Amino acid sequence: MHMQLLKNNKVVMFDRTDFGPSNISLPNGRCRDDPNDKVLTTDCTAHSILYDVHSNSFRALTVQTDTWCSSGAVLANGTLVQTGGFNDGDHAVRTIAACRGESSCDWAEFPHALSERRWYASNQILPDGRIIIVGGRAQYNYEFYPGDSRSIKLDFLRQTKDGYENNLYPFLHLLPDGNLFIFANRQSIVLDYKQDRVVRQFPAITGGDSRNYPSSGSSVLLPVDENITPVAAEVMICGGSSHNAFQLAAKGTFLRAATTVTDDQPVWEMEKMPSARVMSDMLLLPNGDVIIINGARSGTAGWEAGRNPVTTPHIYKPKAPTGKRFASAAASPRPRMYHSTAILLADGRVLVGGSNPHIYYNFTGVDFPTDLSLEAFSPPYLSPELDPLRPRIVRVSGTVGYNASFQVTFRVAEFLEAEAVSVRLIAPPFNTHSFSMSQRMVVLRGAAVWCLGLETYAVAALGPTTPEIAPPGHYVLFVVHARVPSSGMWVQIQ
Repeated sequence: MHMQLLKNNKVVMFDRTDFGPSNISLPNGRCRDDPNDKVLTTDCTAHSILYDVHSNSFRALTVQTDTWCSSGAVLANGTLVQTGGFNDGDHAVRTIAACRGESSCDWAEFPHALSERRWYASNQILPDGRIIIVGGRAQYNYEFYPGDSRSIKLDFLRQTKDGYENNLYPFLHLLPDGNLFIFANRQSIVLDYKQDRVVRQFPAITGGDSRNYPSSGSSVLLPVDENITPVAAEVMICGGSSHNAFQLAAKGTFLRAATTVTDDQPVWEMEKMPSARVMSDMLLLPNGDVIIINGARSGTAGWEAGRNPVTTPHIYKPKAPTGKRFASAAASPRPRMYHSTAILLADGRVLVGGSNPHIYYNFTGVDFPTDLSLEAFSPPYLSPELDPLRPRIVRVSGTVGYNASFQVTFRVAEFLEAEAVSVRLIAPPFNTHSFSMSQRMVVLRGAAVWCLGLETYAVAALGPTTPEIAPPGHYVLFVVHARVPSSGMWVQIQ
């Protein structure tokens, strides 16, 4: 249900805690005792794991309170801060550090750290290192972590709730000026969270489809390119479903999902996807493309509410001419419906996991059995035919300062030209419910290239201009040559 890549190339994964035992025992005979759990008050099984990408192995983690439909973000030091959930977890904050070779690293929990119940809320890391937590079911406000344990009213969230909600898990994007773009249902605003005021309201998206949970479209902030002055922000939203799709699905009618893609420039520009899609995940790829993966063609998010899985990923190329921006990739053999996830790995693959559109785990006798598998999707740029063009990073500094010059050494067999090289940072997001929170790509300035020797080159670049462009923290750095990315290296922006 939730995934986050950490700076040690391990992935924290977790589900909810209130469906009964899982198939993984907690180590050393440990058990979780929770008198508030709605199914199993003594539970000796794990509902969270730490997955090691390199070794394809995992170990169990202990989560105490219910993480069902919660949210998260990563602090500047690499610690995952995970917020809210259901029942005894709805006011909780949980943290886990990115430990190296530490078998005892586990969740730390603070059950009453939040001022309000945060179930179906969204998070965004901010330039000052705090996390803003927005909304949740029947929560028309936001708060900060760390903060002063108070919530701040946001009427926009009340105004965007319809008879079927459709404003949960609002889409949040930090803009280059430091303000926060918030999208809920069909409406969007810019919030100056420092002054607690809305500074801009955008027109509603064309058409009647809703885009947020349970209608569950998805959204990304397209790459922020510091070589373009002034630095522009463009928000992309795709998919969703009719505002009443959730109610109709409960009655056995599964409406066709939305087919539209929208760009905010600041008027909404509409495009058509190759197929209708709800509950899909959108991820920024290192070459600037967007992958749209997982989901269904009809219905909506929720228990038993989706039909007609879409197993074919779509690749969206923002810089291609209109009408030629979409390409379809190889289909997966596995449907990935409600409660599936996807994240980008540092090696450029996309890790996909989960799918459970049932109240409990259900492996037989249903249209879409609970799926506990992981699979990796290799985007087209990982084709062996492109290996001669693929840069391989040899050396890069582990820290990059704001506006500071730094150098990356790389090797490539068939170098084309300096203009084909760029240096990019990606902030790995927290993924759940079709939204990747705090996802961000920055295309860095400079990129002067010179040859050091046989097939070896150096590229000079400048660190991000401001924390508003790239909040302090750990990013994956890629060198891209002729639209073919290297494997990523972790760097700290400070």
